[in-house]
Amino acid sequence: MDIARPELKLRKRRRQWLLAGTLLTAVIGAAIVLARLGPALPSIERGSVLMDTVKRGELLREVRGPGTLVPRQIRWIAADTAAHVERIVVKPGAAVQADTVILELSNPEVDDQLLAAKAAVTAAQSDLAAKRTELKSRLLDEQAALAGANADYATSRIQAEAEKPLAEKGIIPGVQYRKTLITLEQLKGRVSIEQQRVEEYQRNIAAQIAAEQARLDQLIATRELRQRQADALHVRAGIAGILQQVPVEEGQQVAAGANLARVARPDELMAELRIAETQAKDITLGQAVRVDTRNGIVDGKVVRVDPAVQNGSVQVDVAFDGALPPGARPDLSVDGTIEIERLPDVLYVGRPAFGQAGSDARLFRVDADGIATRVPVRLGKSSVNQIQVVQGLQAGDRVILSDTSAWDGHDRLRLR
Repeated sequence: MDIARPELKLRKRRRQWLLAGTLLTAVIGAAIVLARLGPALPSIERGSVLMDTVKRGELLREVRGPGTLVPRQIRWIAADTAAHVERIVVKPGAAVQADTVILELSNPEVDDQLLAAKAAVTAAQSDLAAKRTELKSRLLDEQAALAGANADYATSRIQAEAEKPLAEKGIIPGVQYRKTLITLEQLKGRVSIEQQRVEEYQRNIAAQIAAEQARLDQLIATRELRQRQADALHVRAGIAGILQQVPVEEGQQVAAGANLARVARPDELMAELRIAETQAKDITLGQAVRVDTRNGIVDGKVVRVDPAVQNGSVQVDVAFDGALPPGARPDLSVDGTIEIERLPDVLYVGRPAFGQAGSDARLFRVDADGIATRVPVRLGKSSVNQIQVVQGLQAGDRVILSDTSAWDGHDRLRLR
């Protein structure tokens, strides 16, 4: 028969409770350890991010922008009058001189106006010559009247001088002598009046001739204008250079003022750079510029800054100090770097992805163990690829410059 042994059952139950307690204690301990460790750090490949070391020294502030080479001297040739394009004599790309005919235009109305202007000038010249002759003839009549008055006065004076002693001796009546004196005074006044009339007529002649000459000068100016308009039907380059554009076609009707051709001097080029509006505020005239033409770097200086912003950029004109390298030609794409200023003895680092000048940023600083910790950083003035560090970092610190927006929810990263 079986013998009941309750102590064995109690011992087995104790061992089960002890094992369960041990497991529970282990689980609680592991939970506590895991809780103290916190969540696992996200890991990223070291080679997938861009890092730089904070340095102390001189920071050269520069701004960079793309641009093109353009001629310094460009001449647009416009139509003086409405005309019909008869023939294109020279094609774009050809070398031209100042008197080279580029286009031949036609306008019968301009030819008729030129003929009418020439005829008007000829008629006015004839009228002026006739007027001179007429006025000169009248002046001669006035001068003849003056000469007659002078002769009568002289005759009367001689008679008075001859009658005076005769009247004093009673040879002739005194009344006759007094009549001679009265006649002498009348002739003297007549001479004065005729002299005034001649002088006044001379002034009148000058005024009439001046009026006719002014009319003639106006007609001559009109004739010269019509002649220029007729000459402009043979469109000439005006300057020596390269014909760049002829935006018209044979048979086309063009309006007055329409652009017919563009001529440029290819040996005198300048650069037009497009600088982002956020970086253009510190650009001033005379600043040094380095322009990369893809075939060499040429030094220059800022000669003009456009006061207006177009499409988010500001145009900056650069004049070159030396000769351009071979292959430089109008419309060639270039890159320009403008030197703004030099900051001595400052902390600086490469520009982070979203670091703007004068702003606060949170960058990941990497320690020797490869742990990146987010730290607040105040940034100062910026350059093309570098930016000043005002606060938050020390010389020798390594920071991540790449875009870290994917880890905005983490303040620490592990680099592997």
